[in-house]
Amino acid sequence: MYSEHFGLREVPFSITPDTSFFFTSPHSQEALNTLLVAARNGEGFIKITGEVGTGKTLLCRKFMATLGDDFVTAYIPNPYLEPRTLMLALADELSIELAKDVDQHQLIKALMMRLMGLAGEGKRVVLCLDEAQAIPVVSLEALRLLTNLETEKRKLLQIVMFGQPELNRKLELESIRQLAQRIIFHYHLGPLGKDDLDYYLAHRLRVAGYSGSRLFSRGAVAKLYRASGGIPRLVNILAHKSLMVAYGQGKQEVSRAHVVLAARDTITTRRRLWPLATAACSLLAAAGGLVWALSK
Repeated sequence: MYSEHFGLREVPFSITPDTSFFFTSPHSQEALNTLLVAARNGEGFIKITGEVGTGKTLLCRKFMATLGDDFVTAYIPNPYLEPRTLMLALADELSIELAKDVDQHQLIKALMMRLMGLAGEGKRVVLCLDEAQAIPVVSLEALRLLTNLETEKRKLLQIVMFGQPELNRKLELESIRQLAQRIIFHYHLGPLGKDDLDYYLAHRLRVAGYSGSRLFSRGAVAKLYRASGGIPRLVNILAHKSLMVAYGQGKQEVSRAHVVLAARDTITTRRRLWPLATAACSLLAAAGGLVWALSK
């Protein structure tokens, strides 16, 4: 759409979690370091929380990509599953072949044998659960029981939960206090700082192939921060739409006025956070409208 106009190889501010765009801000780097240290120490449960849009899924994928060959990773993006289905999903991730009518005992036995086999090969198994706040309490307890599997040296299965702050409230329930006590490493992922935003924009533009001078004016960056609160997903949405506005006007630099138009079209209340579905629908609806209107 505007890539050629600005000399880009690809769209720099997509909201899809592409690890090539991972930005090592103080928050994201500390979170990644926490994950790597915890995984290498063999902890059973690890927890990462953050508000909507702070980059938990991107961090999860970066974490899995950073682990060495001595790790085997399993990823479940939607863990809103009852215990048996969750275990079947884990078995599938670990390439375990099961009979269609496998009973619970055989399922757990197959998981245990696979985990022991990988441990015998010197492999560590890490299960990453995205959107962990959605896991039913009964499934959380089933996961805790799975982490009881261990050798004399270490756990056979490590579990990393990535979730919204609601996950913390769920873990306060009396019925799963044993699981909460096992979370030794945890980190809360915050928004970008005001000083980080300029570097964040430049980083994503550089990865996307931009080699020109400053593309977002200082006024644009300041307005972008105020409008987004530093939430990476909102930054991406607003930066993308600001580029569309500038492109529609034939400009080579994004100004504060362009961000104002993008923010006015995107943020309908003073709240800086809203569900992904609302943001996504607004982005799709506005994408065509802005360019059409400004190119008339």
